[in-house]
Amino acid sequence: MRDAAKSKLMATSADPRLPRGESRGDGPLPLGVGCRICGSPDLHPILSLGRTPLANRFLTSEQLAEAEPRFPLDLVICPACSLVQITETVPPAHLFSHYAYFSSFSDTLLSHAEALSRRMMADHGLSNDSLVMEIASNDGYLLQYYRRAGIPVLGIEPAVNIAKVAREQRGIPTLTNFFSREMAERLASRLQRADVLHANNVLAHVADLNGVVEGIGTVLKDRGVAVVEVPYVKDLIDHLEFDTIYHEHLCYFSLTALDRLFVRNGLRVIDVERMAIHGGSLRVFVARGGRPGPRVGQMLADERAWGVSEPEFYRGFGQRVERLRGELTSLLTQLKHAGQRIAVYGASAKGSTLLNYFGIGHEFLDFVVDRNTAKQGRYTPGTHLKIFSPEKLSEDRPDYCLLLSWNFADEIL
Repeated sequence: MRDAAKSKLMATSADPRLPRGESRGDGPLPLGVGCRICGSPDLHPILSLGRTPLANRFLTSEQLAEAEPRFPLDLVICPACSLVQITETVPPAHLFSHYAYFSSFSDTLLSHAEALSRRMMADHGLSNDSLVMEIASNDGYLLQYYRRAGIPVLGIEPAVNIAKVAREQRGIPTLTNFFSREMAERLASRLQRADVLHANNVLAHVADLNGVVEGIGTVLKDRGVAVVEVPYVKDLIDHLEFDTIYHEHLCYFSLTALDRLFVRNGLRVIDVERMAIHGGSLRVFVARGGRPGPRVGQMLADERAWGVSEPEFYRGFGQRVERLRGELTSLLTQLKHAGQRIAVYGASAKGSTLLNYFGIGHEFLDFVVDRNTAKQGRYTPGTHLKIFSPEKLSEDRPDYCLLLSWNFADEIL
C-alpha cells in the first residue's frame, strides 16, 4: 500500500496551538534540547502531530477507565547533520521493558532475516569460532538462523517478556538490558566481541545515539562488520509515510546523517543498499576501517542534490498529510452513511498514529484484528477499539477492511 493506494490510510488531531498539519513556522524551533547526533540547537520544524498516546501501549479492559498518558509528537530537521528527529524523549523503560511487538509474527520479516543471515555466513566465512550479536534482538527471529548453523550468538533485548521467549522457545542466549557504551565495555572485557553485529530497526529508537554507536565500535572485532537497517527518511517524505512517526521512533535517517554519526564515533559506512521493506529502508555495512564503496559516494551525492540538509525540502509535508486526512475521513463517512460495516486489519504502531491524529474511532470502525496474540483481547491506544484474531474477519464478514499494517500488505492480502 504505497502512494495513492496508501493515501487511503492516512490523516490528524493536532497540537491545539497549531492549525492541523501545520508546523510552528519557518525558523528554528526554540527548544531546550539539541540534535541527537551533533547537539545543534538549530532545529527546524516539519510537522506537529500534537499530544498522542504511546503507540504500542495496548490497554487491558481495566486500564480503559484510567487516564491515558499522552506526549508531544513534533518532527524537526537538523540542517547541521541532516538528522530528522522528534523532540520528545519518553523514558525507554516506559516503552520497551514490556513490549507487544514480536518480530516472528511476520512471515515477511522471517524471510528477510533468513536471507540476510545466509548471506553474512557465506560472505564472512562464519564458523563455530565466530560470534554474531544483535542489539534489540526481539524474540530471536534473526539469530535463530545463525544458531541452527552452529554459529554462537548473543542477543541483547530490553523487553523482559520478549527476551524470555527468545531464551525459552528458541534457545537464544539473551541479555535483558538496553545496549549502551557501558554494556559494550563489559562485553569486550570478557572477550565477547562480534564478527557480525546486527542492529535492525533499533537506531531509530535510541536517545543516546553516540553512546550506542561508540558501543558498537567497542564490541566489534578488528575485522568485524555491523549491519544496520533503518527506515529511509526520503521514502517517508516522498510516500507520505507520516504514520511511521511515533514516540518509539526518535530519529528518521538519511545516509548523510548515518555517515556523520558513524564517522563521529570512529566507524565508517563501507556499503549501503536500499530495500523496500517497512515502506523503504537503508541497510548499511559499517566497519572500523576500509574505504566506502561506490554506492556510498553515489547516494551521498544524490542526497545533496535533493536537499537532504535543507529545511525547504521538508516543507509542505504537513499540508499533504492534512489532505490525506480529508480523503480518508470523507471516504469512511460515505461508507458509514451507506450502512457499511468497517473493520481494521493491523493493530500496529503506525495504525495508532493514524487513528489518533486523524480522529478516527468507534464512529467509523467496528473492530480491529491482528495476528499478534499478545495484542488480542486488548484495546488500541487512544481510540480504545477491541483487538481480535484475524479469524474474526471470516466469522463477522464486514463490508470493508481498512489495512493499517500496509508495510506487510502483500503478506496480509
